[in-house]
Amino acid sequence: MDISLVIPLLNEEESLPELTAWIEKVMEENHYTYEIIYVDDGSTDESWKVIEQLRQKNSNVKGIKFQRNYGKSAGLNEGFRAAQGDVVITMDADLQDSPDEIPELRRLITEDGFDLVSGWKKKRYDNKFTKNLPSKLFNAVARQMSKIKLHDFNCGLKSYNKKVVKSIEVYGEMHRYVPVLAKWAGFRKIGEKVVEHRPRKYGISKFGWTRFINGFLDLLTIFFIGKFGKRPMHFFGLWGTVFFLIGLIFAVYLVVSKIVDFGYPITNRVGFYLSSTAIIIGMQLFLAGFIGELVSRSAAGRNSYLIETKTGL
Repeated sequence: MDISLVIPLLNEEESLPELTAWIEKVMEENHYTYEIIYVDDGSTDESWKVIEQLRQKNSNVKGIKFQRNYGKSAGLNEGFRAAQGDVVITMDADLQDSPDEIPELRRLITEDGFDLVSGWKKKRYDNKFTKNLPSKLFNAVARQMSKIKLHDFNCGLKSYNKKVVKSIEVYGEMHRYVPVLAKWAGFRKIGEKVVEHRPRKYGISKFGWTRFINGFLDLLTIFFIGKFGKRPMHFFGLWGTVFFLIGLIFAVYLVVSKIVDFGYPITNRVGFYLSSTAIIIGMQLFLAGFIGELVSRSAAGRNSYLIETKTGL
């Protein structure tokens, strides 16, 4: 199969028929074999009923319905698991992403050899202060931390080599940072394409201000797990040792000063409390690292590694 389209949605009953017809037109013009996987994230309108009706008209339309709302990351993860196409393309269901971008997004994967291509909505129709400026800030932070030169990490319009989507797990609200997840999984040929951003035609935006706070926390989580997930002692043990040594140095200094000046109680000095606090923090961090190592070494996936290829086996 040439293309799998994974489209998470929430309460988009009005846009689904138009979006499906547009996708069908593009696929027929380019003679692609394809599937459209709609993932209904617990919609409360008639979205699922519309998907079932579309399925009756076109067997390439498939659907997954969540019992309740889990979020876009869960929708992408389940869609990725179900996808069978050689190239997987994600897009939003609100008609703000153009299906006309599909042929070029596929070509960049199949001919230019990219592992992942992310859309860049250079010209946007969102509110400048509630979406555009915060998005630019978080994209700048993500770009600096990940060293991935993308302008729009959160663009829903992306294309992937099938190996990428079968190698990563998207959870929490990490759909914003799928390129980062892909990089940590060893896929480094990540590109970008300027794509059309269309004004919203139906419904309202489903995202609020909290997505920026959650997105930043998820970015920190990705980097910690990616770097220290299999060796937590390297992080906690390092900082535990640093704090313990700082506290120990303070303690030695206090003892020496007490020997020199017998009339000044150690407990009356600020350094005593700084020393005690540093030693306690150091011991707690070291203990956290030790417990993390025990959990990591007992986990089912402790020796699970992505292997690109084999020979002679």
